[in-house]
Amino acid sequence: QVQLVESGGGLVQAGGSLRLSCAASGSIFRINAMGWYRQAPGKQRELVAGITSGGGTNYADSVKDRFTISRDNAKNTVYLQMNSLKPEDTAVYYCYIDFTNWVTAPSRSWGQGTQVTVSS
Repeated sequence: QVQLVESGGGLVQAGGSLRLSCAASGSIFRINAMGWYRQAPGKQRELVAGITSGGGTNYADSVKDRFTISRDNAKNTVYLQMNSLKPEDTAVYYCYIDFTNWVTAPSRSWGQGTQVTVSS
């Protein structure tokens, strides 16, 4: 069993900042990639940012230069620092990890989602 616990979502005015956290625990041997997706009402889930075990990052064009992804391997935690937030950033944000353990094939696990609402 692997659990991902997200925190840091909320309501913020346009131009403001939020920091999301996602801590993984359970039957994990190694975490490879980690990252964040988001889903706005009526839209498909989209990749926001990802980070590899080596620290390589990728971002959606819509968030480049505003969002920063980072990870703390000692804590099995991934962060998303979101600055200059816009109303179009409003969505439920989901973290994920790609991991291996001693039992199953390499797998992906998801967080429960955290709501981010940006008011204009």
